[in-house]
Amino acid sequence: MVNFSLEGKVALVTGASYGIGFALATAFAEAGAKIAFNDIKQELVDKGLAAYKEKGIDAKGYVCDVTKEDQVQALVANIEKDLGPINILVNNAGIIKRIPMIEMKAEEFRQVIDIDLNGPFIVSKAVIPSMIKNGGGKIINICSMMSELGRETVSAYAAAKGGLKMLTKNIASEYGEYNIQCNGIGPGYIATPQTAPLRERQADGSRHPFDAFIVAKTPAARWGNAEDLQGPAVFLASSASDFVNGHILYVDGGILAYIGKQPQ
Repeated sequence: MVNFSLEGKVALVTGASYGIGFALATAFAEAGAKIAFNDIKQELVDKGLAAYKEKGIDAKGYVCDVTKEDQVQALVANIEKDLGPINILVNNAGIIKRIPMIEMKAEEFRQVIDIDLNGPFIVSKAVIPSMIKNGGGKIINICSMMSELGRETVSAYAAAKGGLKMLTKNIASEYGEYNIQCNGIGPGYIATPQTAPLRERQADGSRHPFDAFIVAKTPAARWGNAEDLQGPAVFLASSASDFVNGHILYVDGGILAYIGKQPQ
């Protein structure tokens, strides 16, 4: 019998007040896990706590900047005190800055790298010793199609997500012998509040140009939604994936497999 249950597990999902992180944490809770999440401001944590409560989930929320090692160590200690040792970590917190490379300041580039790549390193480093001590664990890094592809204006994001792909493989290589599985999920274009303006119908009723571009590039012929990521995440968090390690699971509707339509 394949076991997708997360009963009795403690899951930390970073940056999970809303969006993809919230959807993944909700799925983990439905599979039986206890949920901890962080965000950078108390108001975001409060917003997340209210959203979990509305779904009947008793999540624990903490203020923590994932780029600050002392804050992360305190976060992990508080979760262990409140819920128990962390069995599942999802490195979800991240940002994107859409700026042409030659117009991007070095400090802006560094900020994206710091949150999207150094953050997962810092949080993973904080939970791995306890996972080793407790006989194993699951780490899921939220990668991106930009772990594989480039595109205009996202040099920092693509660099960070490419690095996160390789950090995923290296954690698997270094700690697999301790029954720690580290895998990534690479979402395609997901319909979230942040991408809503790109999907609004134009005044004449036609699609937004970017919306039309994405739908044409996706064999599934639609944007994904956060729920499309829930099953893959539960799989990678559960014992069903105990021999899957160092893998990036792209949940993209087939974009990476597709060269695109020939121009008419």
